Amino acid sequence: MNARIANLQAEITALRNQLVEHPLYAQIQTIEDFQSFMEQHIFAVWDFMSLLKALQRGLTCVEVPWSPKGSPETRRFINEIVLGEESDVDADGKVSSHFEMYLEAMQQIGADTLPIHQLTEWISYGKSVEEALYQLNINEETKDFVRFTFSIIETGDLHKIASVFTFGREDLIPDMFIEILREMSSQGQENISKLLYYLERHIEIDGGDHGPISLRMMEEICGDDNQKWQEAIDCAKQALEMRIQLWNGLMTPSATMSTED
Repeated sequence: MNARIANLQAEITALRNQLVEHPLYAQIQTIEDFQSFMEQHIFAVWDFMSLLKALQRGLTCVEVPWSPKGSPETRRFINEIVLGEESDVDADGKVSSHFEMYLEAMQQIGADTLPIHQLTEWISYGKSVEEALYQLNINEETKDFVRFTFSIIETGDLHKIASVFTFGREDLIPDMFIEILREMSSQGQENISKLLYYLERHIEIDGGDHGPISLRMMEEICGDDNQKWQEAIDCAKQALEMRIQLWNGLMTPSATMSTED
């Protein structure tokens, strides 16, 4: 492994561990708990796609007329990730983006999809992300999470965007969280099958394909630039801290108080 990648991963280990060990996971036990979780997490699934498209826009040519842009290897890295995230195969064998898979899982489990549909609709009508967020009835921690994502995108700095994408947005879902879903499924709970597929698919892709590709993309973008690597570390830490705050916003008041004692 590249020494700079290893150093970055070492720098963020403590924050990653905080996420994996976050008390929120132990708190989610019922269908209603999963519904509440998904109603906020969907916004992280959505803005992840904007991080991805910002990278594709910056690393490849998406203009007409076309001309070669960047290194062919980096172009291949990002296009492979786009293919998997935007055009994967769902549990029924249909081509679907991961965002659309998650929406279907929400509908199956009975979670409220109105706020995320409002967001995407308002944006399609020309509202800014900030204007849309202001009008939404969702957790403030969720709004802040999305604001942070777009603040990174708006810098236009590919090493920062790539760092948040690669190190700050991994689905750090512990095994016990997946096991709760598997246990519910084994007991005949059928309306969680799409959520379980989504999570297992993400683990499979991140570990098997997208994780290694993303690391090579980081090496290509940052090269031997010390400042870029330091800024990548800083952005990854900020992204993980924002994810912790997102999870904190989903805690019940009593549980939140106990974690602060």
